[in-house]
Amino acid sequence: MPEVSSLLINGCVLIISAIWIMLPAYLPNSVAAASGGGMPVDMGRCYRDGRRILGDGKTIRGFLVGVSAGILVGLCEIVVESAGIVSFIPPHSIICVFTLSIGSLLGDMVKSFFKRRMGIERGGEWILVDQYDFLAGALILTLLFDWQWIISTITIPLLIAILIITPLLHRIVNIIGYKIGVKKVPW
Repeated sequence: MPEVSSLLINGCVLIISAIWIMLPAYLPNSVAAASGGGMPVDMGRCYRDGRRILGDGKTIRGFLVGVSAGILVGLCEIVVESAGIVSFIPPHSIICVFTLSIGSLLGDMVKSFFKRRMGIERGGEWILVDQYDFLAGALILTLLFDWQWIISTITIPLLIAILIITPLLHRIVNIIGYKIGVKKVPW
């Protein structure tokens, strides 16, 4: 039985590590949804196809507050990591905290742009893309500006864990947001 308990412990460490590492990317989306409102990022303009560029759901306030929340949680994680409290988890860099946070909302905006082009209105579900857009944006921006952190931190098992956990967390958070009235749809 020691092999089973060792596998269980390693699996739990992998899941905790995945959530910890991606928290600066996970948090901005939820915070942006909860704190949004006000001036849309696209300023109400339409693209050449006559549809809104992004729509009313992507606001300047939501973007700024969401990114700030991601950066704040990432900086707190760096403090905890520096204190050696979570020594089993690879540490964040200052750059990756910024790129994960900003990239997550940029990825969400890119997805919204393409949803509008496809005629999917605000709140419409785009299966799988809605669950991975912010993750793709976060990882791509981080790869561009802090590739050394990505290479040294995101191992294949960790990437697999992130890819499995992300849609599950995304769905759970969206259902909670729907139940408390922050979101109009549970996806």
